Amino acid sequence: MLLRRNPKRGRKSESENEENKDRLSDLPDCVLLHILSFVNAKYAVQTCTLSTRWKDLWKRLPSLILHSSDFFTLKSFAKFVSRLLTLRDGSTALKGLDFNRYCFIQPHLLERIVKYAVSHNVQRIGLSIMYGFELVPPCIFSCETLTSLKLEVRSKALFPESLNLPALTTLHLVNFAFCANGNDRAEPFSSFKRLNSLTIFYCCPSDVDILCISSTTLCNLTVDISFRNVYTIDLSSPSLRTLAFKGRVLVTLTGRNLSSIEHVNLEIWSNKYSLILLSWLLDLANIKSLTVYSSTLEVLSSIPDILELKYPILGGLKSLKVLVPEYKFRKAPAMLEDPFSLIPYGIVDFLLQNSPSAKVDVIKC
Repeated sequence: MLLRRNPKRGRKSESENEENKDRLSDLPDCVLLHILSFVNAKYAVQTCTLSTRWKDLWKRLPSLILHSSDFFTLKSFAKFVSRLLTLRDGSTALKGLDFNRYCFIQPHLLERIVKYAVSHNVQRIGLSIMYGFELVPPCIFSCETLTSLKLEVRSKALFPESLNLPALTTLHLVNFAFCANGNDRAEPFSSFKRLNSLTIFYCCPSDVDILCISSTTLCNLTVDISFRNVYTIDLSSPSLRTLAFKGRVLVTLTGRNLSSIEHVNLEIWSNKYSLILLSWLLDLANIKSLTVYSSTLEVLSSIPDILELKYPILGGLKSLKVLVPEYKFRKAPAMLEDPFSLIPYGIVDFLLQNSPSAKVDVIKC
């Protein structure tokens, strides 16, 4: 019996070859580098073992994510960072640096990382450290290419008074104290000529009661005060359009340019500040959209006889969104058919007394 060899046996079909094709490696370098910029540097470097195509790609990473939690010891983290900065292609600009270390940090390591980023025209920097903010190299506060800066410390630190960041548009601060500028108020942001978005979490004036947020370019402001620092925010920002506030305390809000604000998001938890909350609504009477958590409405409803009061508030309101925590729906599944029953009775009508045609949404969050 004559056996003939099947020429197709042992050969994969074209469809099988197509399925097994490494399409990822066929992408242009710019695309692969963009993908790797979202990966922690430790794992981005490990791609060099995939194939010769990936061997040196990591050396041109446009952004570095350096989190010490990816390493078992500080020594191994420091060794990795040192090797990475030594072998990285120095001709490649560094667009972003995200550094995170919530324990002891060697001063020389922090200095090398920051100076490397600044010397390579970095645009975005995020630093999260436990303590030792005074060890941050001052060159970061005079970086001409920096457009976005996020600084987070676990122990309270003084925000630097002298800064020169001409390109900065986004600033995010966590746990800082602001010093007074000589006239009984702190005014830490007036030197930023292009600032567009400002976020301050757990920040407060250090030795005065007024924090002045002065900026002609600021459009978006987010404030989170989850501790007992009561002070006044004086807004001098004529371009401000969006204001978000969250806290266990509610600061007093003043300013000449409050009428420019169009969109407000409020999450307040303490009935102690119900009258201050009402004063906010009076001062922000011209906003177009309001997003509130159900806890905020509970605070407002604690004011005696509030439903009987008539106020010139929210006359131009177009949209009201009420965010209700998911656990409230779980406790009362029947409320899904009528989510308004999870909101204090009559308080929505109170808010809409001058804008009855505004759209109202109750949203589970």
